[in-house]
Amino acid sequence: MIIRDNYLSKIRPFYDVDLIKVITGIRRSGKSVILTQIIDEIKENGVKDKYIIYVNFESKEYSFIKNDDDLYKYIKEKIVDNKKYYLFFDEIQNVKKWELAINSFKSDYKENISIFITGSNSDLLSSEFATHIAGRYVSFKIFPFSFKEVCILKEHENKNKYELETDFEDYMRWGGMPQRFIFDKEEQIRTYLTDVYNSIVVKDIVERFKIKDIDLFNRVLEYILSTPAQTFSADNLAKYFEAENRGVTKNTLYNYLEYMNKALLINKVDRYDVRGKRILNGKYKYYLTDLGLGRIMNISKKEQIGAYLENIVYNELIYRGYDVKIGSLDNGEIDFIALKDGKKEYYQVCYILADDNIINRKFNAYNNIEDNYPKFVISMDKIDQSRNGIIHKNIIEWLLEEK
Repeated sequence: MIIRDNYLSKIRPFYDVDLIKVITGIRRSGKSVILTQIIDEIKENGVKDKYIIYVNFESKEYSFIKNDDDLYKYIKEKIVDNKKYYLFFDEIQNVKKWELAINSFKSDYKENISIFITGSNSDLLSSEFATHIAGRYVSFKIFPFSFKEVCILKEHENKNKYELETDFEDYMRWGGMPQRFIFDKEEQIRTYLTDVYNSIVVKDIVERFKIKDIDLFNRVLEYILSTPAQTFSADNLAKYFEAENRGVTKNTLYNYLEYMNKALLINKVDRYDVRGKRILNGKYKYYLTDLGLGRIMNISKKEQIGAYLENIVYNELIYRGYDVKIGSLDNGEIDFIALKDGKKEYYQVCYILADDNIINRKFNAYNNIEDNYPKFVISMDKIDQSRNGIIHKNIIEWLLEEK
C-alpha cells in the first residue's frame, strides 16, 4: 500500500475543521484506503481509538443501518462524553436519507465531531444534499492510481523513460485501479476489472436509476467505453444504433450518459471557445475514469493509442488539480485548456510526431492563441521537438514530473 499524499495533503488541513469532508470516486478507486490513512494520521496525532468511529456501509456488519434514523441512533450510542469524535462513513449513499442524519450530527454535536464521508456517485454533492449542509462541506474527488503512483507502488520511480515503457504500456492497457495490481496474469486482471465493472453498472446505474432496457443500456455503455476522447453527437450515436436495427431516442441517450457520469465511470468535458471566451453548450467529449474498464469492453475493436494517451493526459491534469476544458478554435481545437490558481496551460496530445502533417497540426494550432501561457505538445516521442516557445515532452517524463 502506498501513501496517497496527493490527496492527503489536500484533506489534511481540514481534519479538525468544522466542515464535512466529502470524498467521492468511482468504486474501488481507493476511497476506503484514503480513510484508513486519515485514521492512521489522526491516531499519530494522539487521538485514541474510542474517539474514532468507522462504518463501512458495504459491510454486512452494518446492514442493520438502513436509513437516517438507524444511523443517528447507532452513532448517538457511541458518543458517550464531550470529547471530540471523528466519524468516518464509507459508501454512505447506501443509507436512505443519510444527509438528514449528517445534518443532525452537525446540529447536535457542533464542534465536538469531525465528519468524513465517501460515496461512489456524484449525487453526494447533489442539490438535495447541498440544501441541508450548504456551505458546510469541502469535497475531494479520488481517481485510480496515477502513473507516478503505479511506479512508486512497483518501486520503479527512479527508472528512466526507456526502462518504464513496459510499465506504461501496461498502465495504458489496464488502467490504475489499485487492487488490480495484486494480479500478474492478464486473465486475472480482466476477471477482476469485469467484476468492478459489473458492480458499478448494477449497483450504481441499473438498480439506482431503474433501467428497464438493460440490453440497450449496455450497448450504449459499450460504445462510449470503447471510443474514449471522441466528440459526442447524439444524432450520430442514434444513427449508429439505427444502423444496428436498434432505435434509441436522443433523450434516452442523454439520460444514459448522465447515469454513467453520476456513477463516475466517465467524465464530461465542455468545449470552450478560445476567442469568444465562453462555454459551447452541447459540444463536449467524454473521458474514461479508468482505461482498464474500457479495455474489458474493447476486445475485438482496433487499438486507439492516440485516444488512450489523450485520456491519460486528461486524468493526470484532473489529478493535479486543474479545471480542464477542450479548446475550440475557428479552424481546429486545442486538446486541453488547463486552469488552476488563476493560471492557464495548453496541451496538445498525439501518439507520435511521425511526419510534417502531424507536427504542423499539433504545433500550428497554437498560432491563433495570442497569450503567453505555457503551451505543450505531449507524445510518445523520445527526442525533444520543442519549437517556437512550444514545449514538447515525452508523456512518461511528463507523468513523472514533480508537481
